[in-house]
Amino acid sequence: MSRLRTLSLFLVLAAVWGSAFMAINAGLAYFPPVLFAAFRFDVAGVVMLAYAAYAVDDPLPRGRDEWSVVAVGATLIIAAYHAFLFVGESDPAVTSAVAAVIVSLSPVLTTAFARAFLPSERLTAVGVVGLLVGLAGAVVLAAPDPANLTGSGTVAKFLVLLAAAAFALGSVLTRAADTEMAIETMEAWSMLVGAVLTHLLSFALGESAADVAWTSEAVLSLAYLAVAASGLGFLIYFRLLDRLGPIEINLVSYVAPVFAALAGWAFLGEGVTPNTVAGFAIICVGFALVKRAALRETLREYGVGG
Repeated sequence: MSRLRTLSLFLVLAAVWGSAFMAINAGLAYFPPVLFAAFRFDVAGVVMLAYAAYAVDDPLPRGRDEWSVVAVGATLIIAAYHAFLFVGESDPAVTSAVAAVIVSLSPVLTTAFARAFLPSERLTAVGVVGLLVGLAGAVVLAAPDPANLTGSGTVAKFLVLLAAAAFALGSVLTRAADTEMAIETMEAWSMLVGAVLTHLLSFALGESAADVAWTSEAVLSLAYLAVAASGLGFLIYFRLLDRLGPIEINLVSYVAPVFAALAGWAFLGEGVTPNTVAGFAIICVGFALVKRAALRETLREYGVGG
């Protein structure tokens, strides 16, 4: 895979996951939060299993090792991450900006987990600086009210933090697994098993399908999250995870707020503020520090810099 193709896929992933925040907020008006996450992966899992049956020779996981990878993906990346995130965002105190800042801790948490499970994935000192600069850019871009970060909704914010930690740990453990299972197979079965786990949690919390309001906006938000953000998004994510490693691919949580802001401007009429421009510039600096070697090689390929 060329560097240009890798960068293009990274930006597509940031776009679909960044705009997903808007779809989540829209859908939470019509669905109980955990049931909403479960429905999302009911649809996404079926779609991805059909795609896996078409795209790969064997769409079934084989052996304990492959099912272990599915279990990690289903439990941490699908069920835990989305259940914690959806419940956290259902609290009015957790605005999209606050959620974006908390989720942006994912690359930092990934670095911490990688030190324990993937020593080869450690960043250099300059890379760590880039990681922190990117986090600062995400904070500037999201421009959260400091009172909202430290005020009400403490439990909800902690749940969003747990979501980021679950995703970071799941990324590292998935990368550490040594299997030959096709990405399409892993994704499909992680989603299906994750959907079952999320339904069980929804039932335990007392949520009911009778509480769902099936409006056109509800269906559109569910369809976008299931097909674009989940099906396409996770297919790109797992491909890039194998190529870049968990630390670098989780930098997508720094870039996603840029596309969340653009989606808000395009579809909700939200203004693009100076914070948006400044945050994006700072994120670019942080990203360049982390990816400086790859950027140098790309420039050399095009005859820039000698």
